[in-house]
Amino acid sequence: MVEAEISQHKTLLEDYSQWLGTLLRNPESSKNPEWAKRVSELQKVLKSGGRKGGKKEEKPGSSTEWVEFKDLMICADEFGEVEIIFEAVEELKNKVDKLERAKNSLTELERYGFGKNVVYVTYIHEGVPEKIAVKPKKELVGEEKFKFIADFSVIKQM
Repeated sequence: MVEAEISQHKTLLEDYSQWLGTLLRNPESSKNPEWAKRVSELQKVLKSGGRKGGKKEEKPGSSTEWVEFKDLMICADEFGEVEIIFEAVEELKNKVDKLERAKNSLTELERYGFGKNVVYVTYIHEGVPEKIAVKPKKELVGEEKFKFIADFSVIKQM
C-alpha cells in the first residue's frame, strides 16, 4: 500500500511540476518583473516552511488578491494559479518524504522478523502509516475451526 501511494504521489508531483514549469515559462509572465519577484519570494517562503500549524496564513510574497468566502480563499489575480501549484508541489514533496520514511521503517521491521504469524492494526493519517499495533495471530483450536458435515440421501431412479 505504501509503495502504491509513493508511486501515485510521485506521478502527481511530476505532473504538477511540469504544469508549474509551463506557467513560469509563459512569455507574458516573464516580461513582468513583479511576477518574477513574487515567484522568487514564494519559493523562499515555501521552502522555509511558511505554513505553521496547518493554518492558511498571510505569507510574504503571496498574492494580495486572496479573498475569504466562507471556508474558501478565492483569487482573481493571475498569480493565484502559480501560488496554488507551488503549495501543492511542496505538500506532495512532504507527503512523498513521509511515505518514504514509513516504507523504510516497515522494511526494517521486516528484517527483524515481523510479518509472519502477526496481525497488524495500523493508524493511517492522511495516507501515511503513523502507528502500528502488533499482536500474534491466534491459532484456531477445537470449536473455533469451521466444520461442515452433511448427509446426503439420493433416491435411486429406475
